Amino acid sequence: MKFKQSSFLSKIVVLILLVFTAITLLNIRSRIQTAEAELAEYQAAVDEQQEVNAALQDNIENSSDPDTVLAVAKDRMGLLESGEVIFYDTTN
Repeated sequence: MKFKQSSFLSKIVVLILLVFTAITLLNIRSRIQTAEAELAEYQAAVDEQQEVNAALQDNIENSSDPDTVLAVAKDRMGLLESGEVIFYDTTN
């Protein structure tokens, strides 16, 4: 059984296909790396938002706690308990 030698044209076609495949694979690899970086950014944003949500949920659950009400009144509203005095530092 004899095999016919492949022509020069068929070798060129195979080479072109191999180069095209290699370029396509490199492009896909680059896109995967970009997508993984975006995924990491989005995961960090999700984790941060989950922490914020947990803090808000804790505030909701403890909204009737007297210590929480006192802390909110002092921090957000600037209120004082009777006998408390605020000192402002004006040396800066």
